[in-house]
Amino acid sequence: MATDKDFADYIIDQLSGAGEVSCKKMFGEYGIFLNGKMAAILADNQLFIKPTEAGRKFIGEPEEAPPYTGAKNYFLIDNTDDPDWLAELVRITENELPLPKPKKKK
Repeated sequence: MATDKDFADYIIDQLSGAGEVSCKKMFGEYGIFLNGKMAAILADNQLFIKPTEAGRKFIGEPEEAPPYTGAKNYFLIDNTDDPDWLAELVRITENELPLPKPKKKK
């Protein structure tokens, strides 16, 4: 089951306090980017945050699950109704992620 556009819009709205948030449709699901770094995936109307040590400390004991078959575990976030908490988690995650590799010129 693909993620609904309404759910993606809701999550983007919830994350609006985190910084420059964008959403990109990818393979029927969505990638969530903060300041150009992919920090989360929306899959089957669920929010999956990339795992980082700082994110783990912030959450406490996160539930972990793969966003799709064959993927590594991400933090599965059920608490999507608290925009301040969610924005802080995504900011913390983004701070630990490396910058994306530059695309090669053809």
